[in-house]
Amino acid sequence: MSTARGLLVAGTTSDAGKSVVTSALCRALARRGIRVAPFKAQNMSNNSMVVADPDGRAAEIGRAQWVQALAARAEPETAMNPVLLKPGGDRTSHVVLRGRPSGRLRAGEFAGGRATLTEAAHAALAELRSRYDVVVCEGAGGVAEINLRAHDYVNMGLARAADLPVVVVGDIDRGGVFAALYGSLALLDPADQALVAGFVINKFRGDAALLDPGLKTLEDLTGRPVLGVLPWQRDLWLDSEDSLALTAREADAAAAPALRVAVVMLPRISNFTDVDALCLEPDLRVDFVTDPRPLASADVVVLPGTRATLADLEWLRSRGLDTAITGHARRGGTVLGLCGGCQMLGRTIRDPDGVEGSAGRTAAGLGLLDLETVFTRDKVLRLPSGKWRGVPVGGYEIHHGRVRTGRGEAFPGGLRDGSVYGTMWHGSLEHDAFRGAWLAAAAEHAGRDGGRFGRVSFAAAREARLDLLADLVEEHLDMDAVLRLIAEGPPVLPTVRGELR
Repeated sequence: MSTARGLLVAGTTSDAGKSVVTSALCRALARRGIRVAPFKAQNMSNNSMVVADPDGRAAEIGRAQWVQALAARAEPETAMNPVLLKPGGDRTSHVVLRGRPSGRLRAGEFAGGRATLTEAAHAALAELRSRYDVVVCEGAGGVAEINLRAHDYVNMGLARAADLPVVVVGDIDRGGVFAALYGSLALLDPADQALVAGFVINKFRGDAALLDPGLKTLEDLTGRPVLGVLPWQRDLWLDSEDSLALTAREADAAAAPALRVAVVMLPRISNFTDVDALCLEPDLRVDFVTDPRPLASADVVVLPGTRATLADLEWLRSRGLDTAITGHARRGGTVLGLCGGCQMLGRTIRDPDGVEGSAGRTAAGLGLLDLETVFTRDKVLRLPSGKWRGVPVGGYEIHHGRVRTGRGEAFPGGLRDGSVYGTMWHGSLEHDAFRGAWLAAAAEHAGRDGGRFGRVSFAAAREARLDLLADLVEEHLDMDAVLRLIAEGPPVLPTVRGELR
């Protein structure tokens, strides 16, 4: 392909499968020798990753785009996710613009305060298109968010600006997929509809022949093909973009685990992909909990990261989880705090400048580690590495809180005191040897055999899933049609009018 082309993967709703289809197409195109890059103009997620920008400075992008870059066999960079919104509450988001903090966006500004963000997104896409053969773009939310269309630069606004063909994905497992696909198209204005080139149905279970009458009717009514039906796959899992799918992993836990792990599902949980590597360990049962009772039977308690440490610490106390966690530690049970969770395990947390809310606020931590946290306006973005007990380990840091450690054993990115561990490094458990060594220590605390952990390669498991995704689209999507859309742009198709017009 001599000129840079692209495609927008949109959805009928959030979590319809846009990220999965985008990742799958990136890997399928990369396997064909095409230089491909992922792109999401704006991601709203507290799950992010640190990357190294060309200037050598650490920067931040959404975790989903980082994984999609791996799928594309491309180097992750901020142009792939120029705008990252990190929800700080129901009405405020922290803005990360080209990898750097850039203030806050309040709910009232969503309609008219996005000119700068739009310009950054369009410039980033143009930059990628100048350097890659193909850019596979992912939309956000639902494609027919008509209340936001006037200032949209993520879905049809982006497609219009870049003349991108659009494929709309619907999740049949939710029910109502035909109405969702037809209705999404019908609600768009004619100029937007002209760019919608086809549909993809995701997560189908059963006999595909049962779908044929519905597929034909949808194609007859819209004049657009269903490019494929992707089957529901039990073992299909990717580093998730948000926390919608967290509880679904409980059912996959081992029947007779060597260790039981309870992950506290904080209301403002962030970077929860830290525990993905634990979910891959065959001898662990990993449950996500919101009340104290499951902690009584757990061997390991994990406090993950959070976008609002002080608020989630209050939540812990309101539910009695603080007492359950400290009691678990005093009985010799293992506790691991990750980033915000690490800060909660300390003695005090201070917020003199109001980074997380009211200026001058101070709260007592759980007192399980001798460390103090002070929030500052400048964000720490780092890609650190080191060793623990002779085992190499690395990770990434994304936080405002500066942690000062006191008495205890040094632990990568933090501190250890007996069976309590705290680290500010995200991603450390993805390092297989380190994960195995830490789980062996946790098993020792529980009086169990710890020699069977860390044998699963997290990186290999991720690669296998990306290849599985590519296999799925190669088998179940009309890839020739997809390649034509990318090369030729959107075809001329009829306008569909809904009953409400």
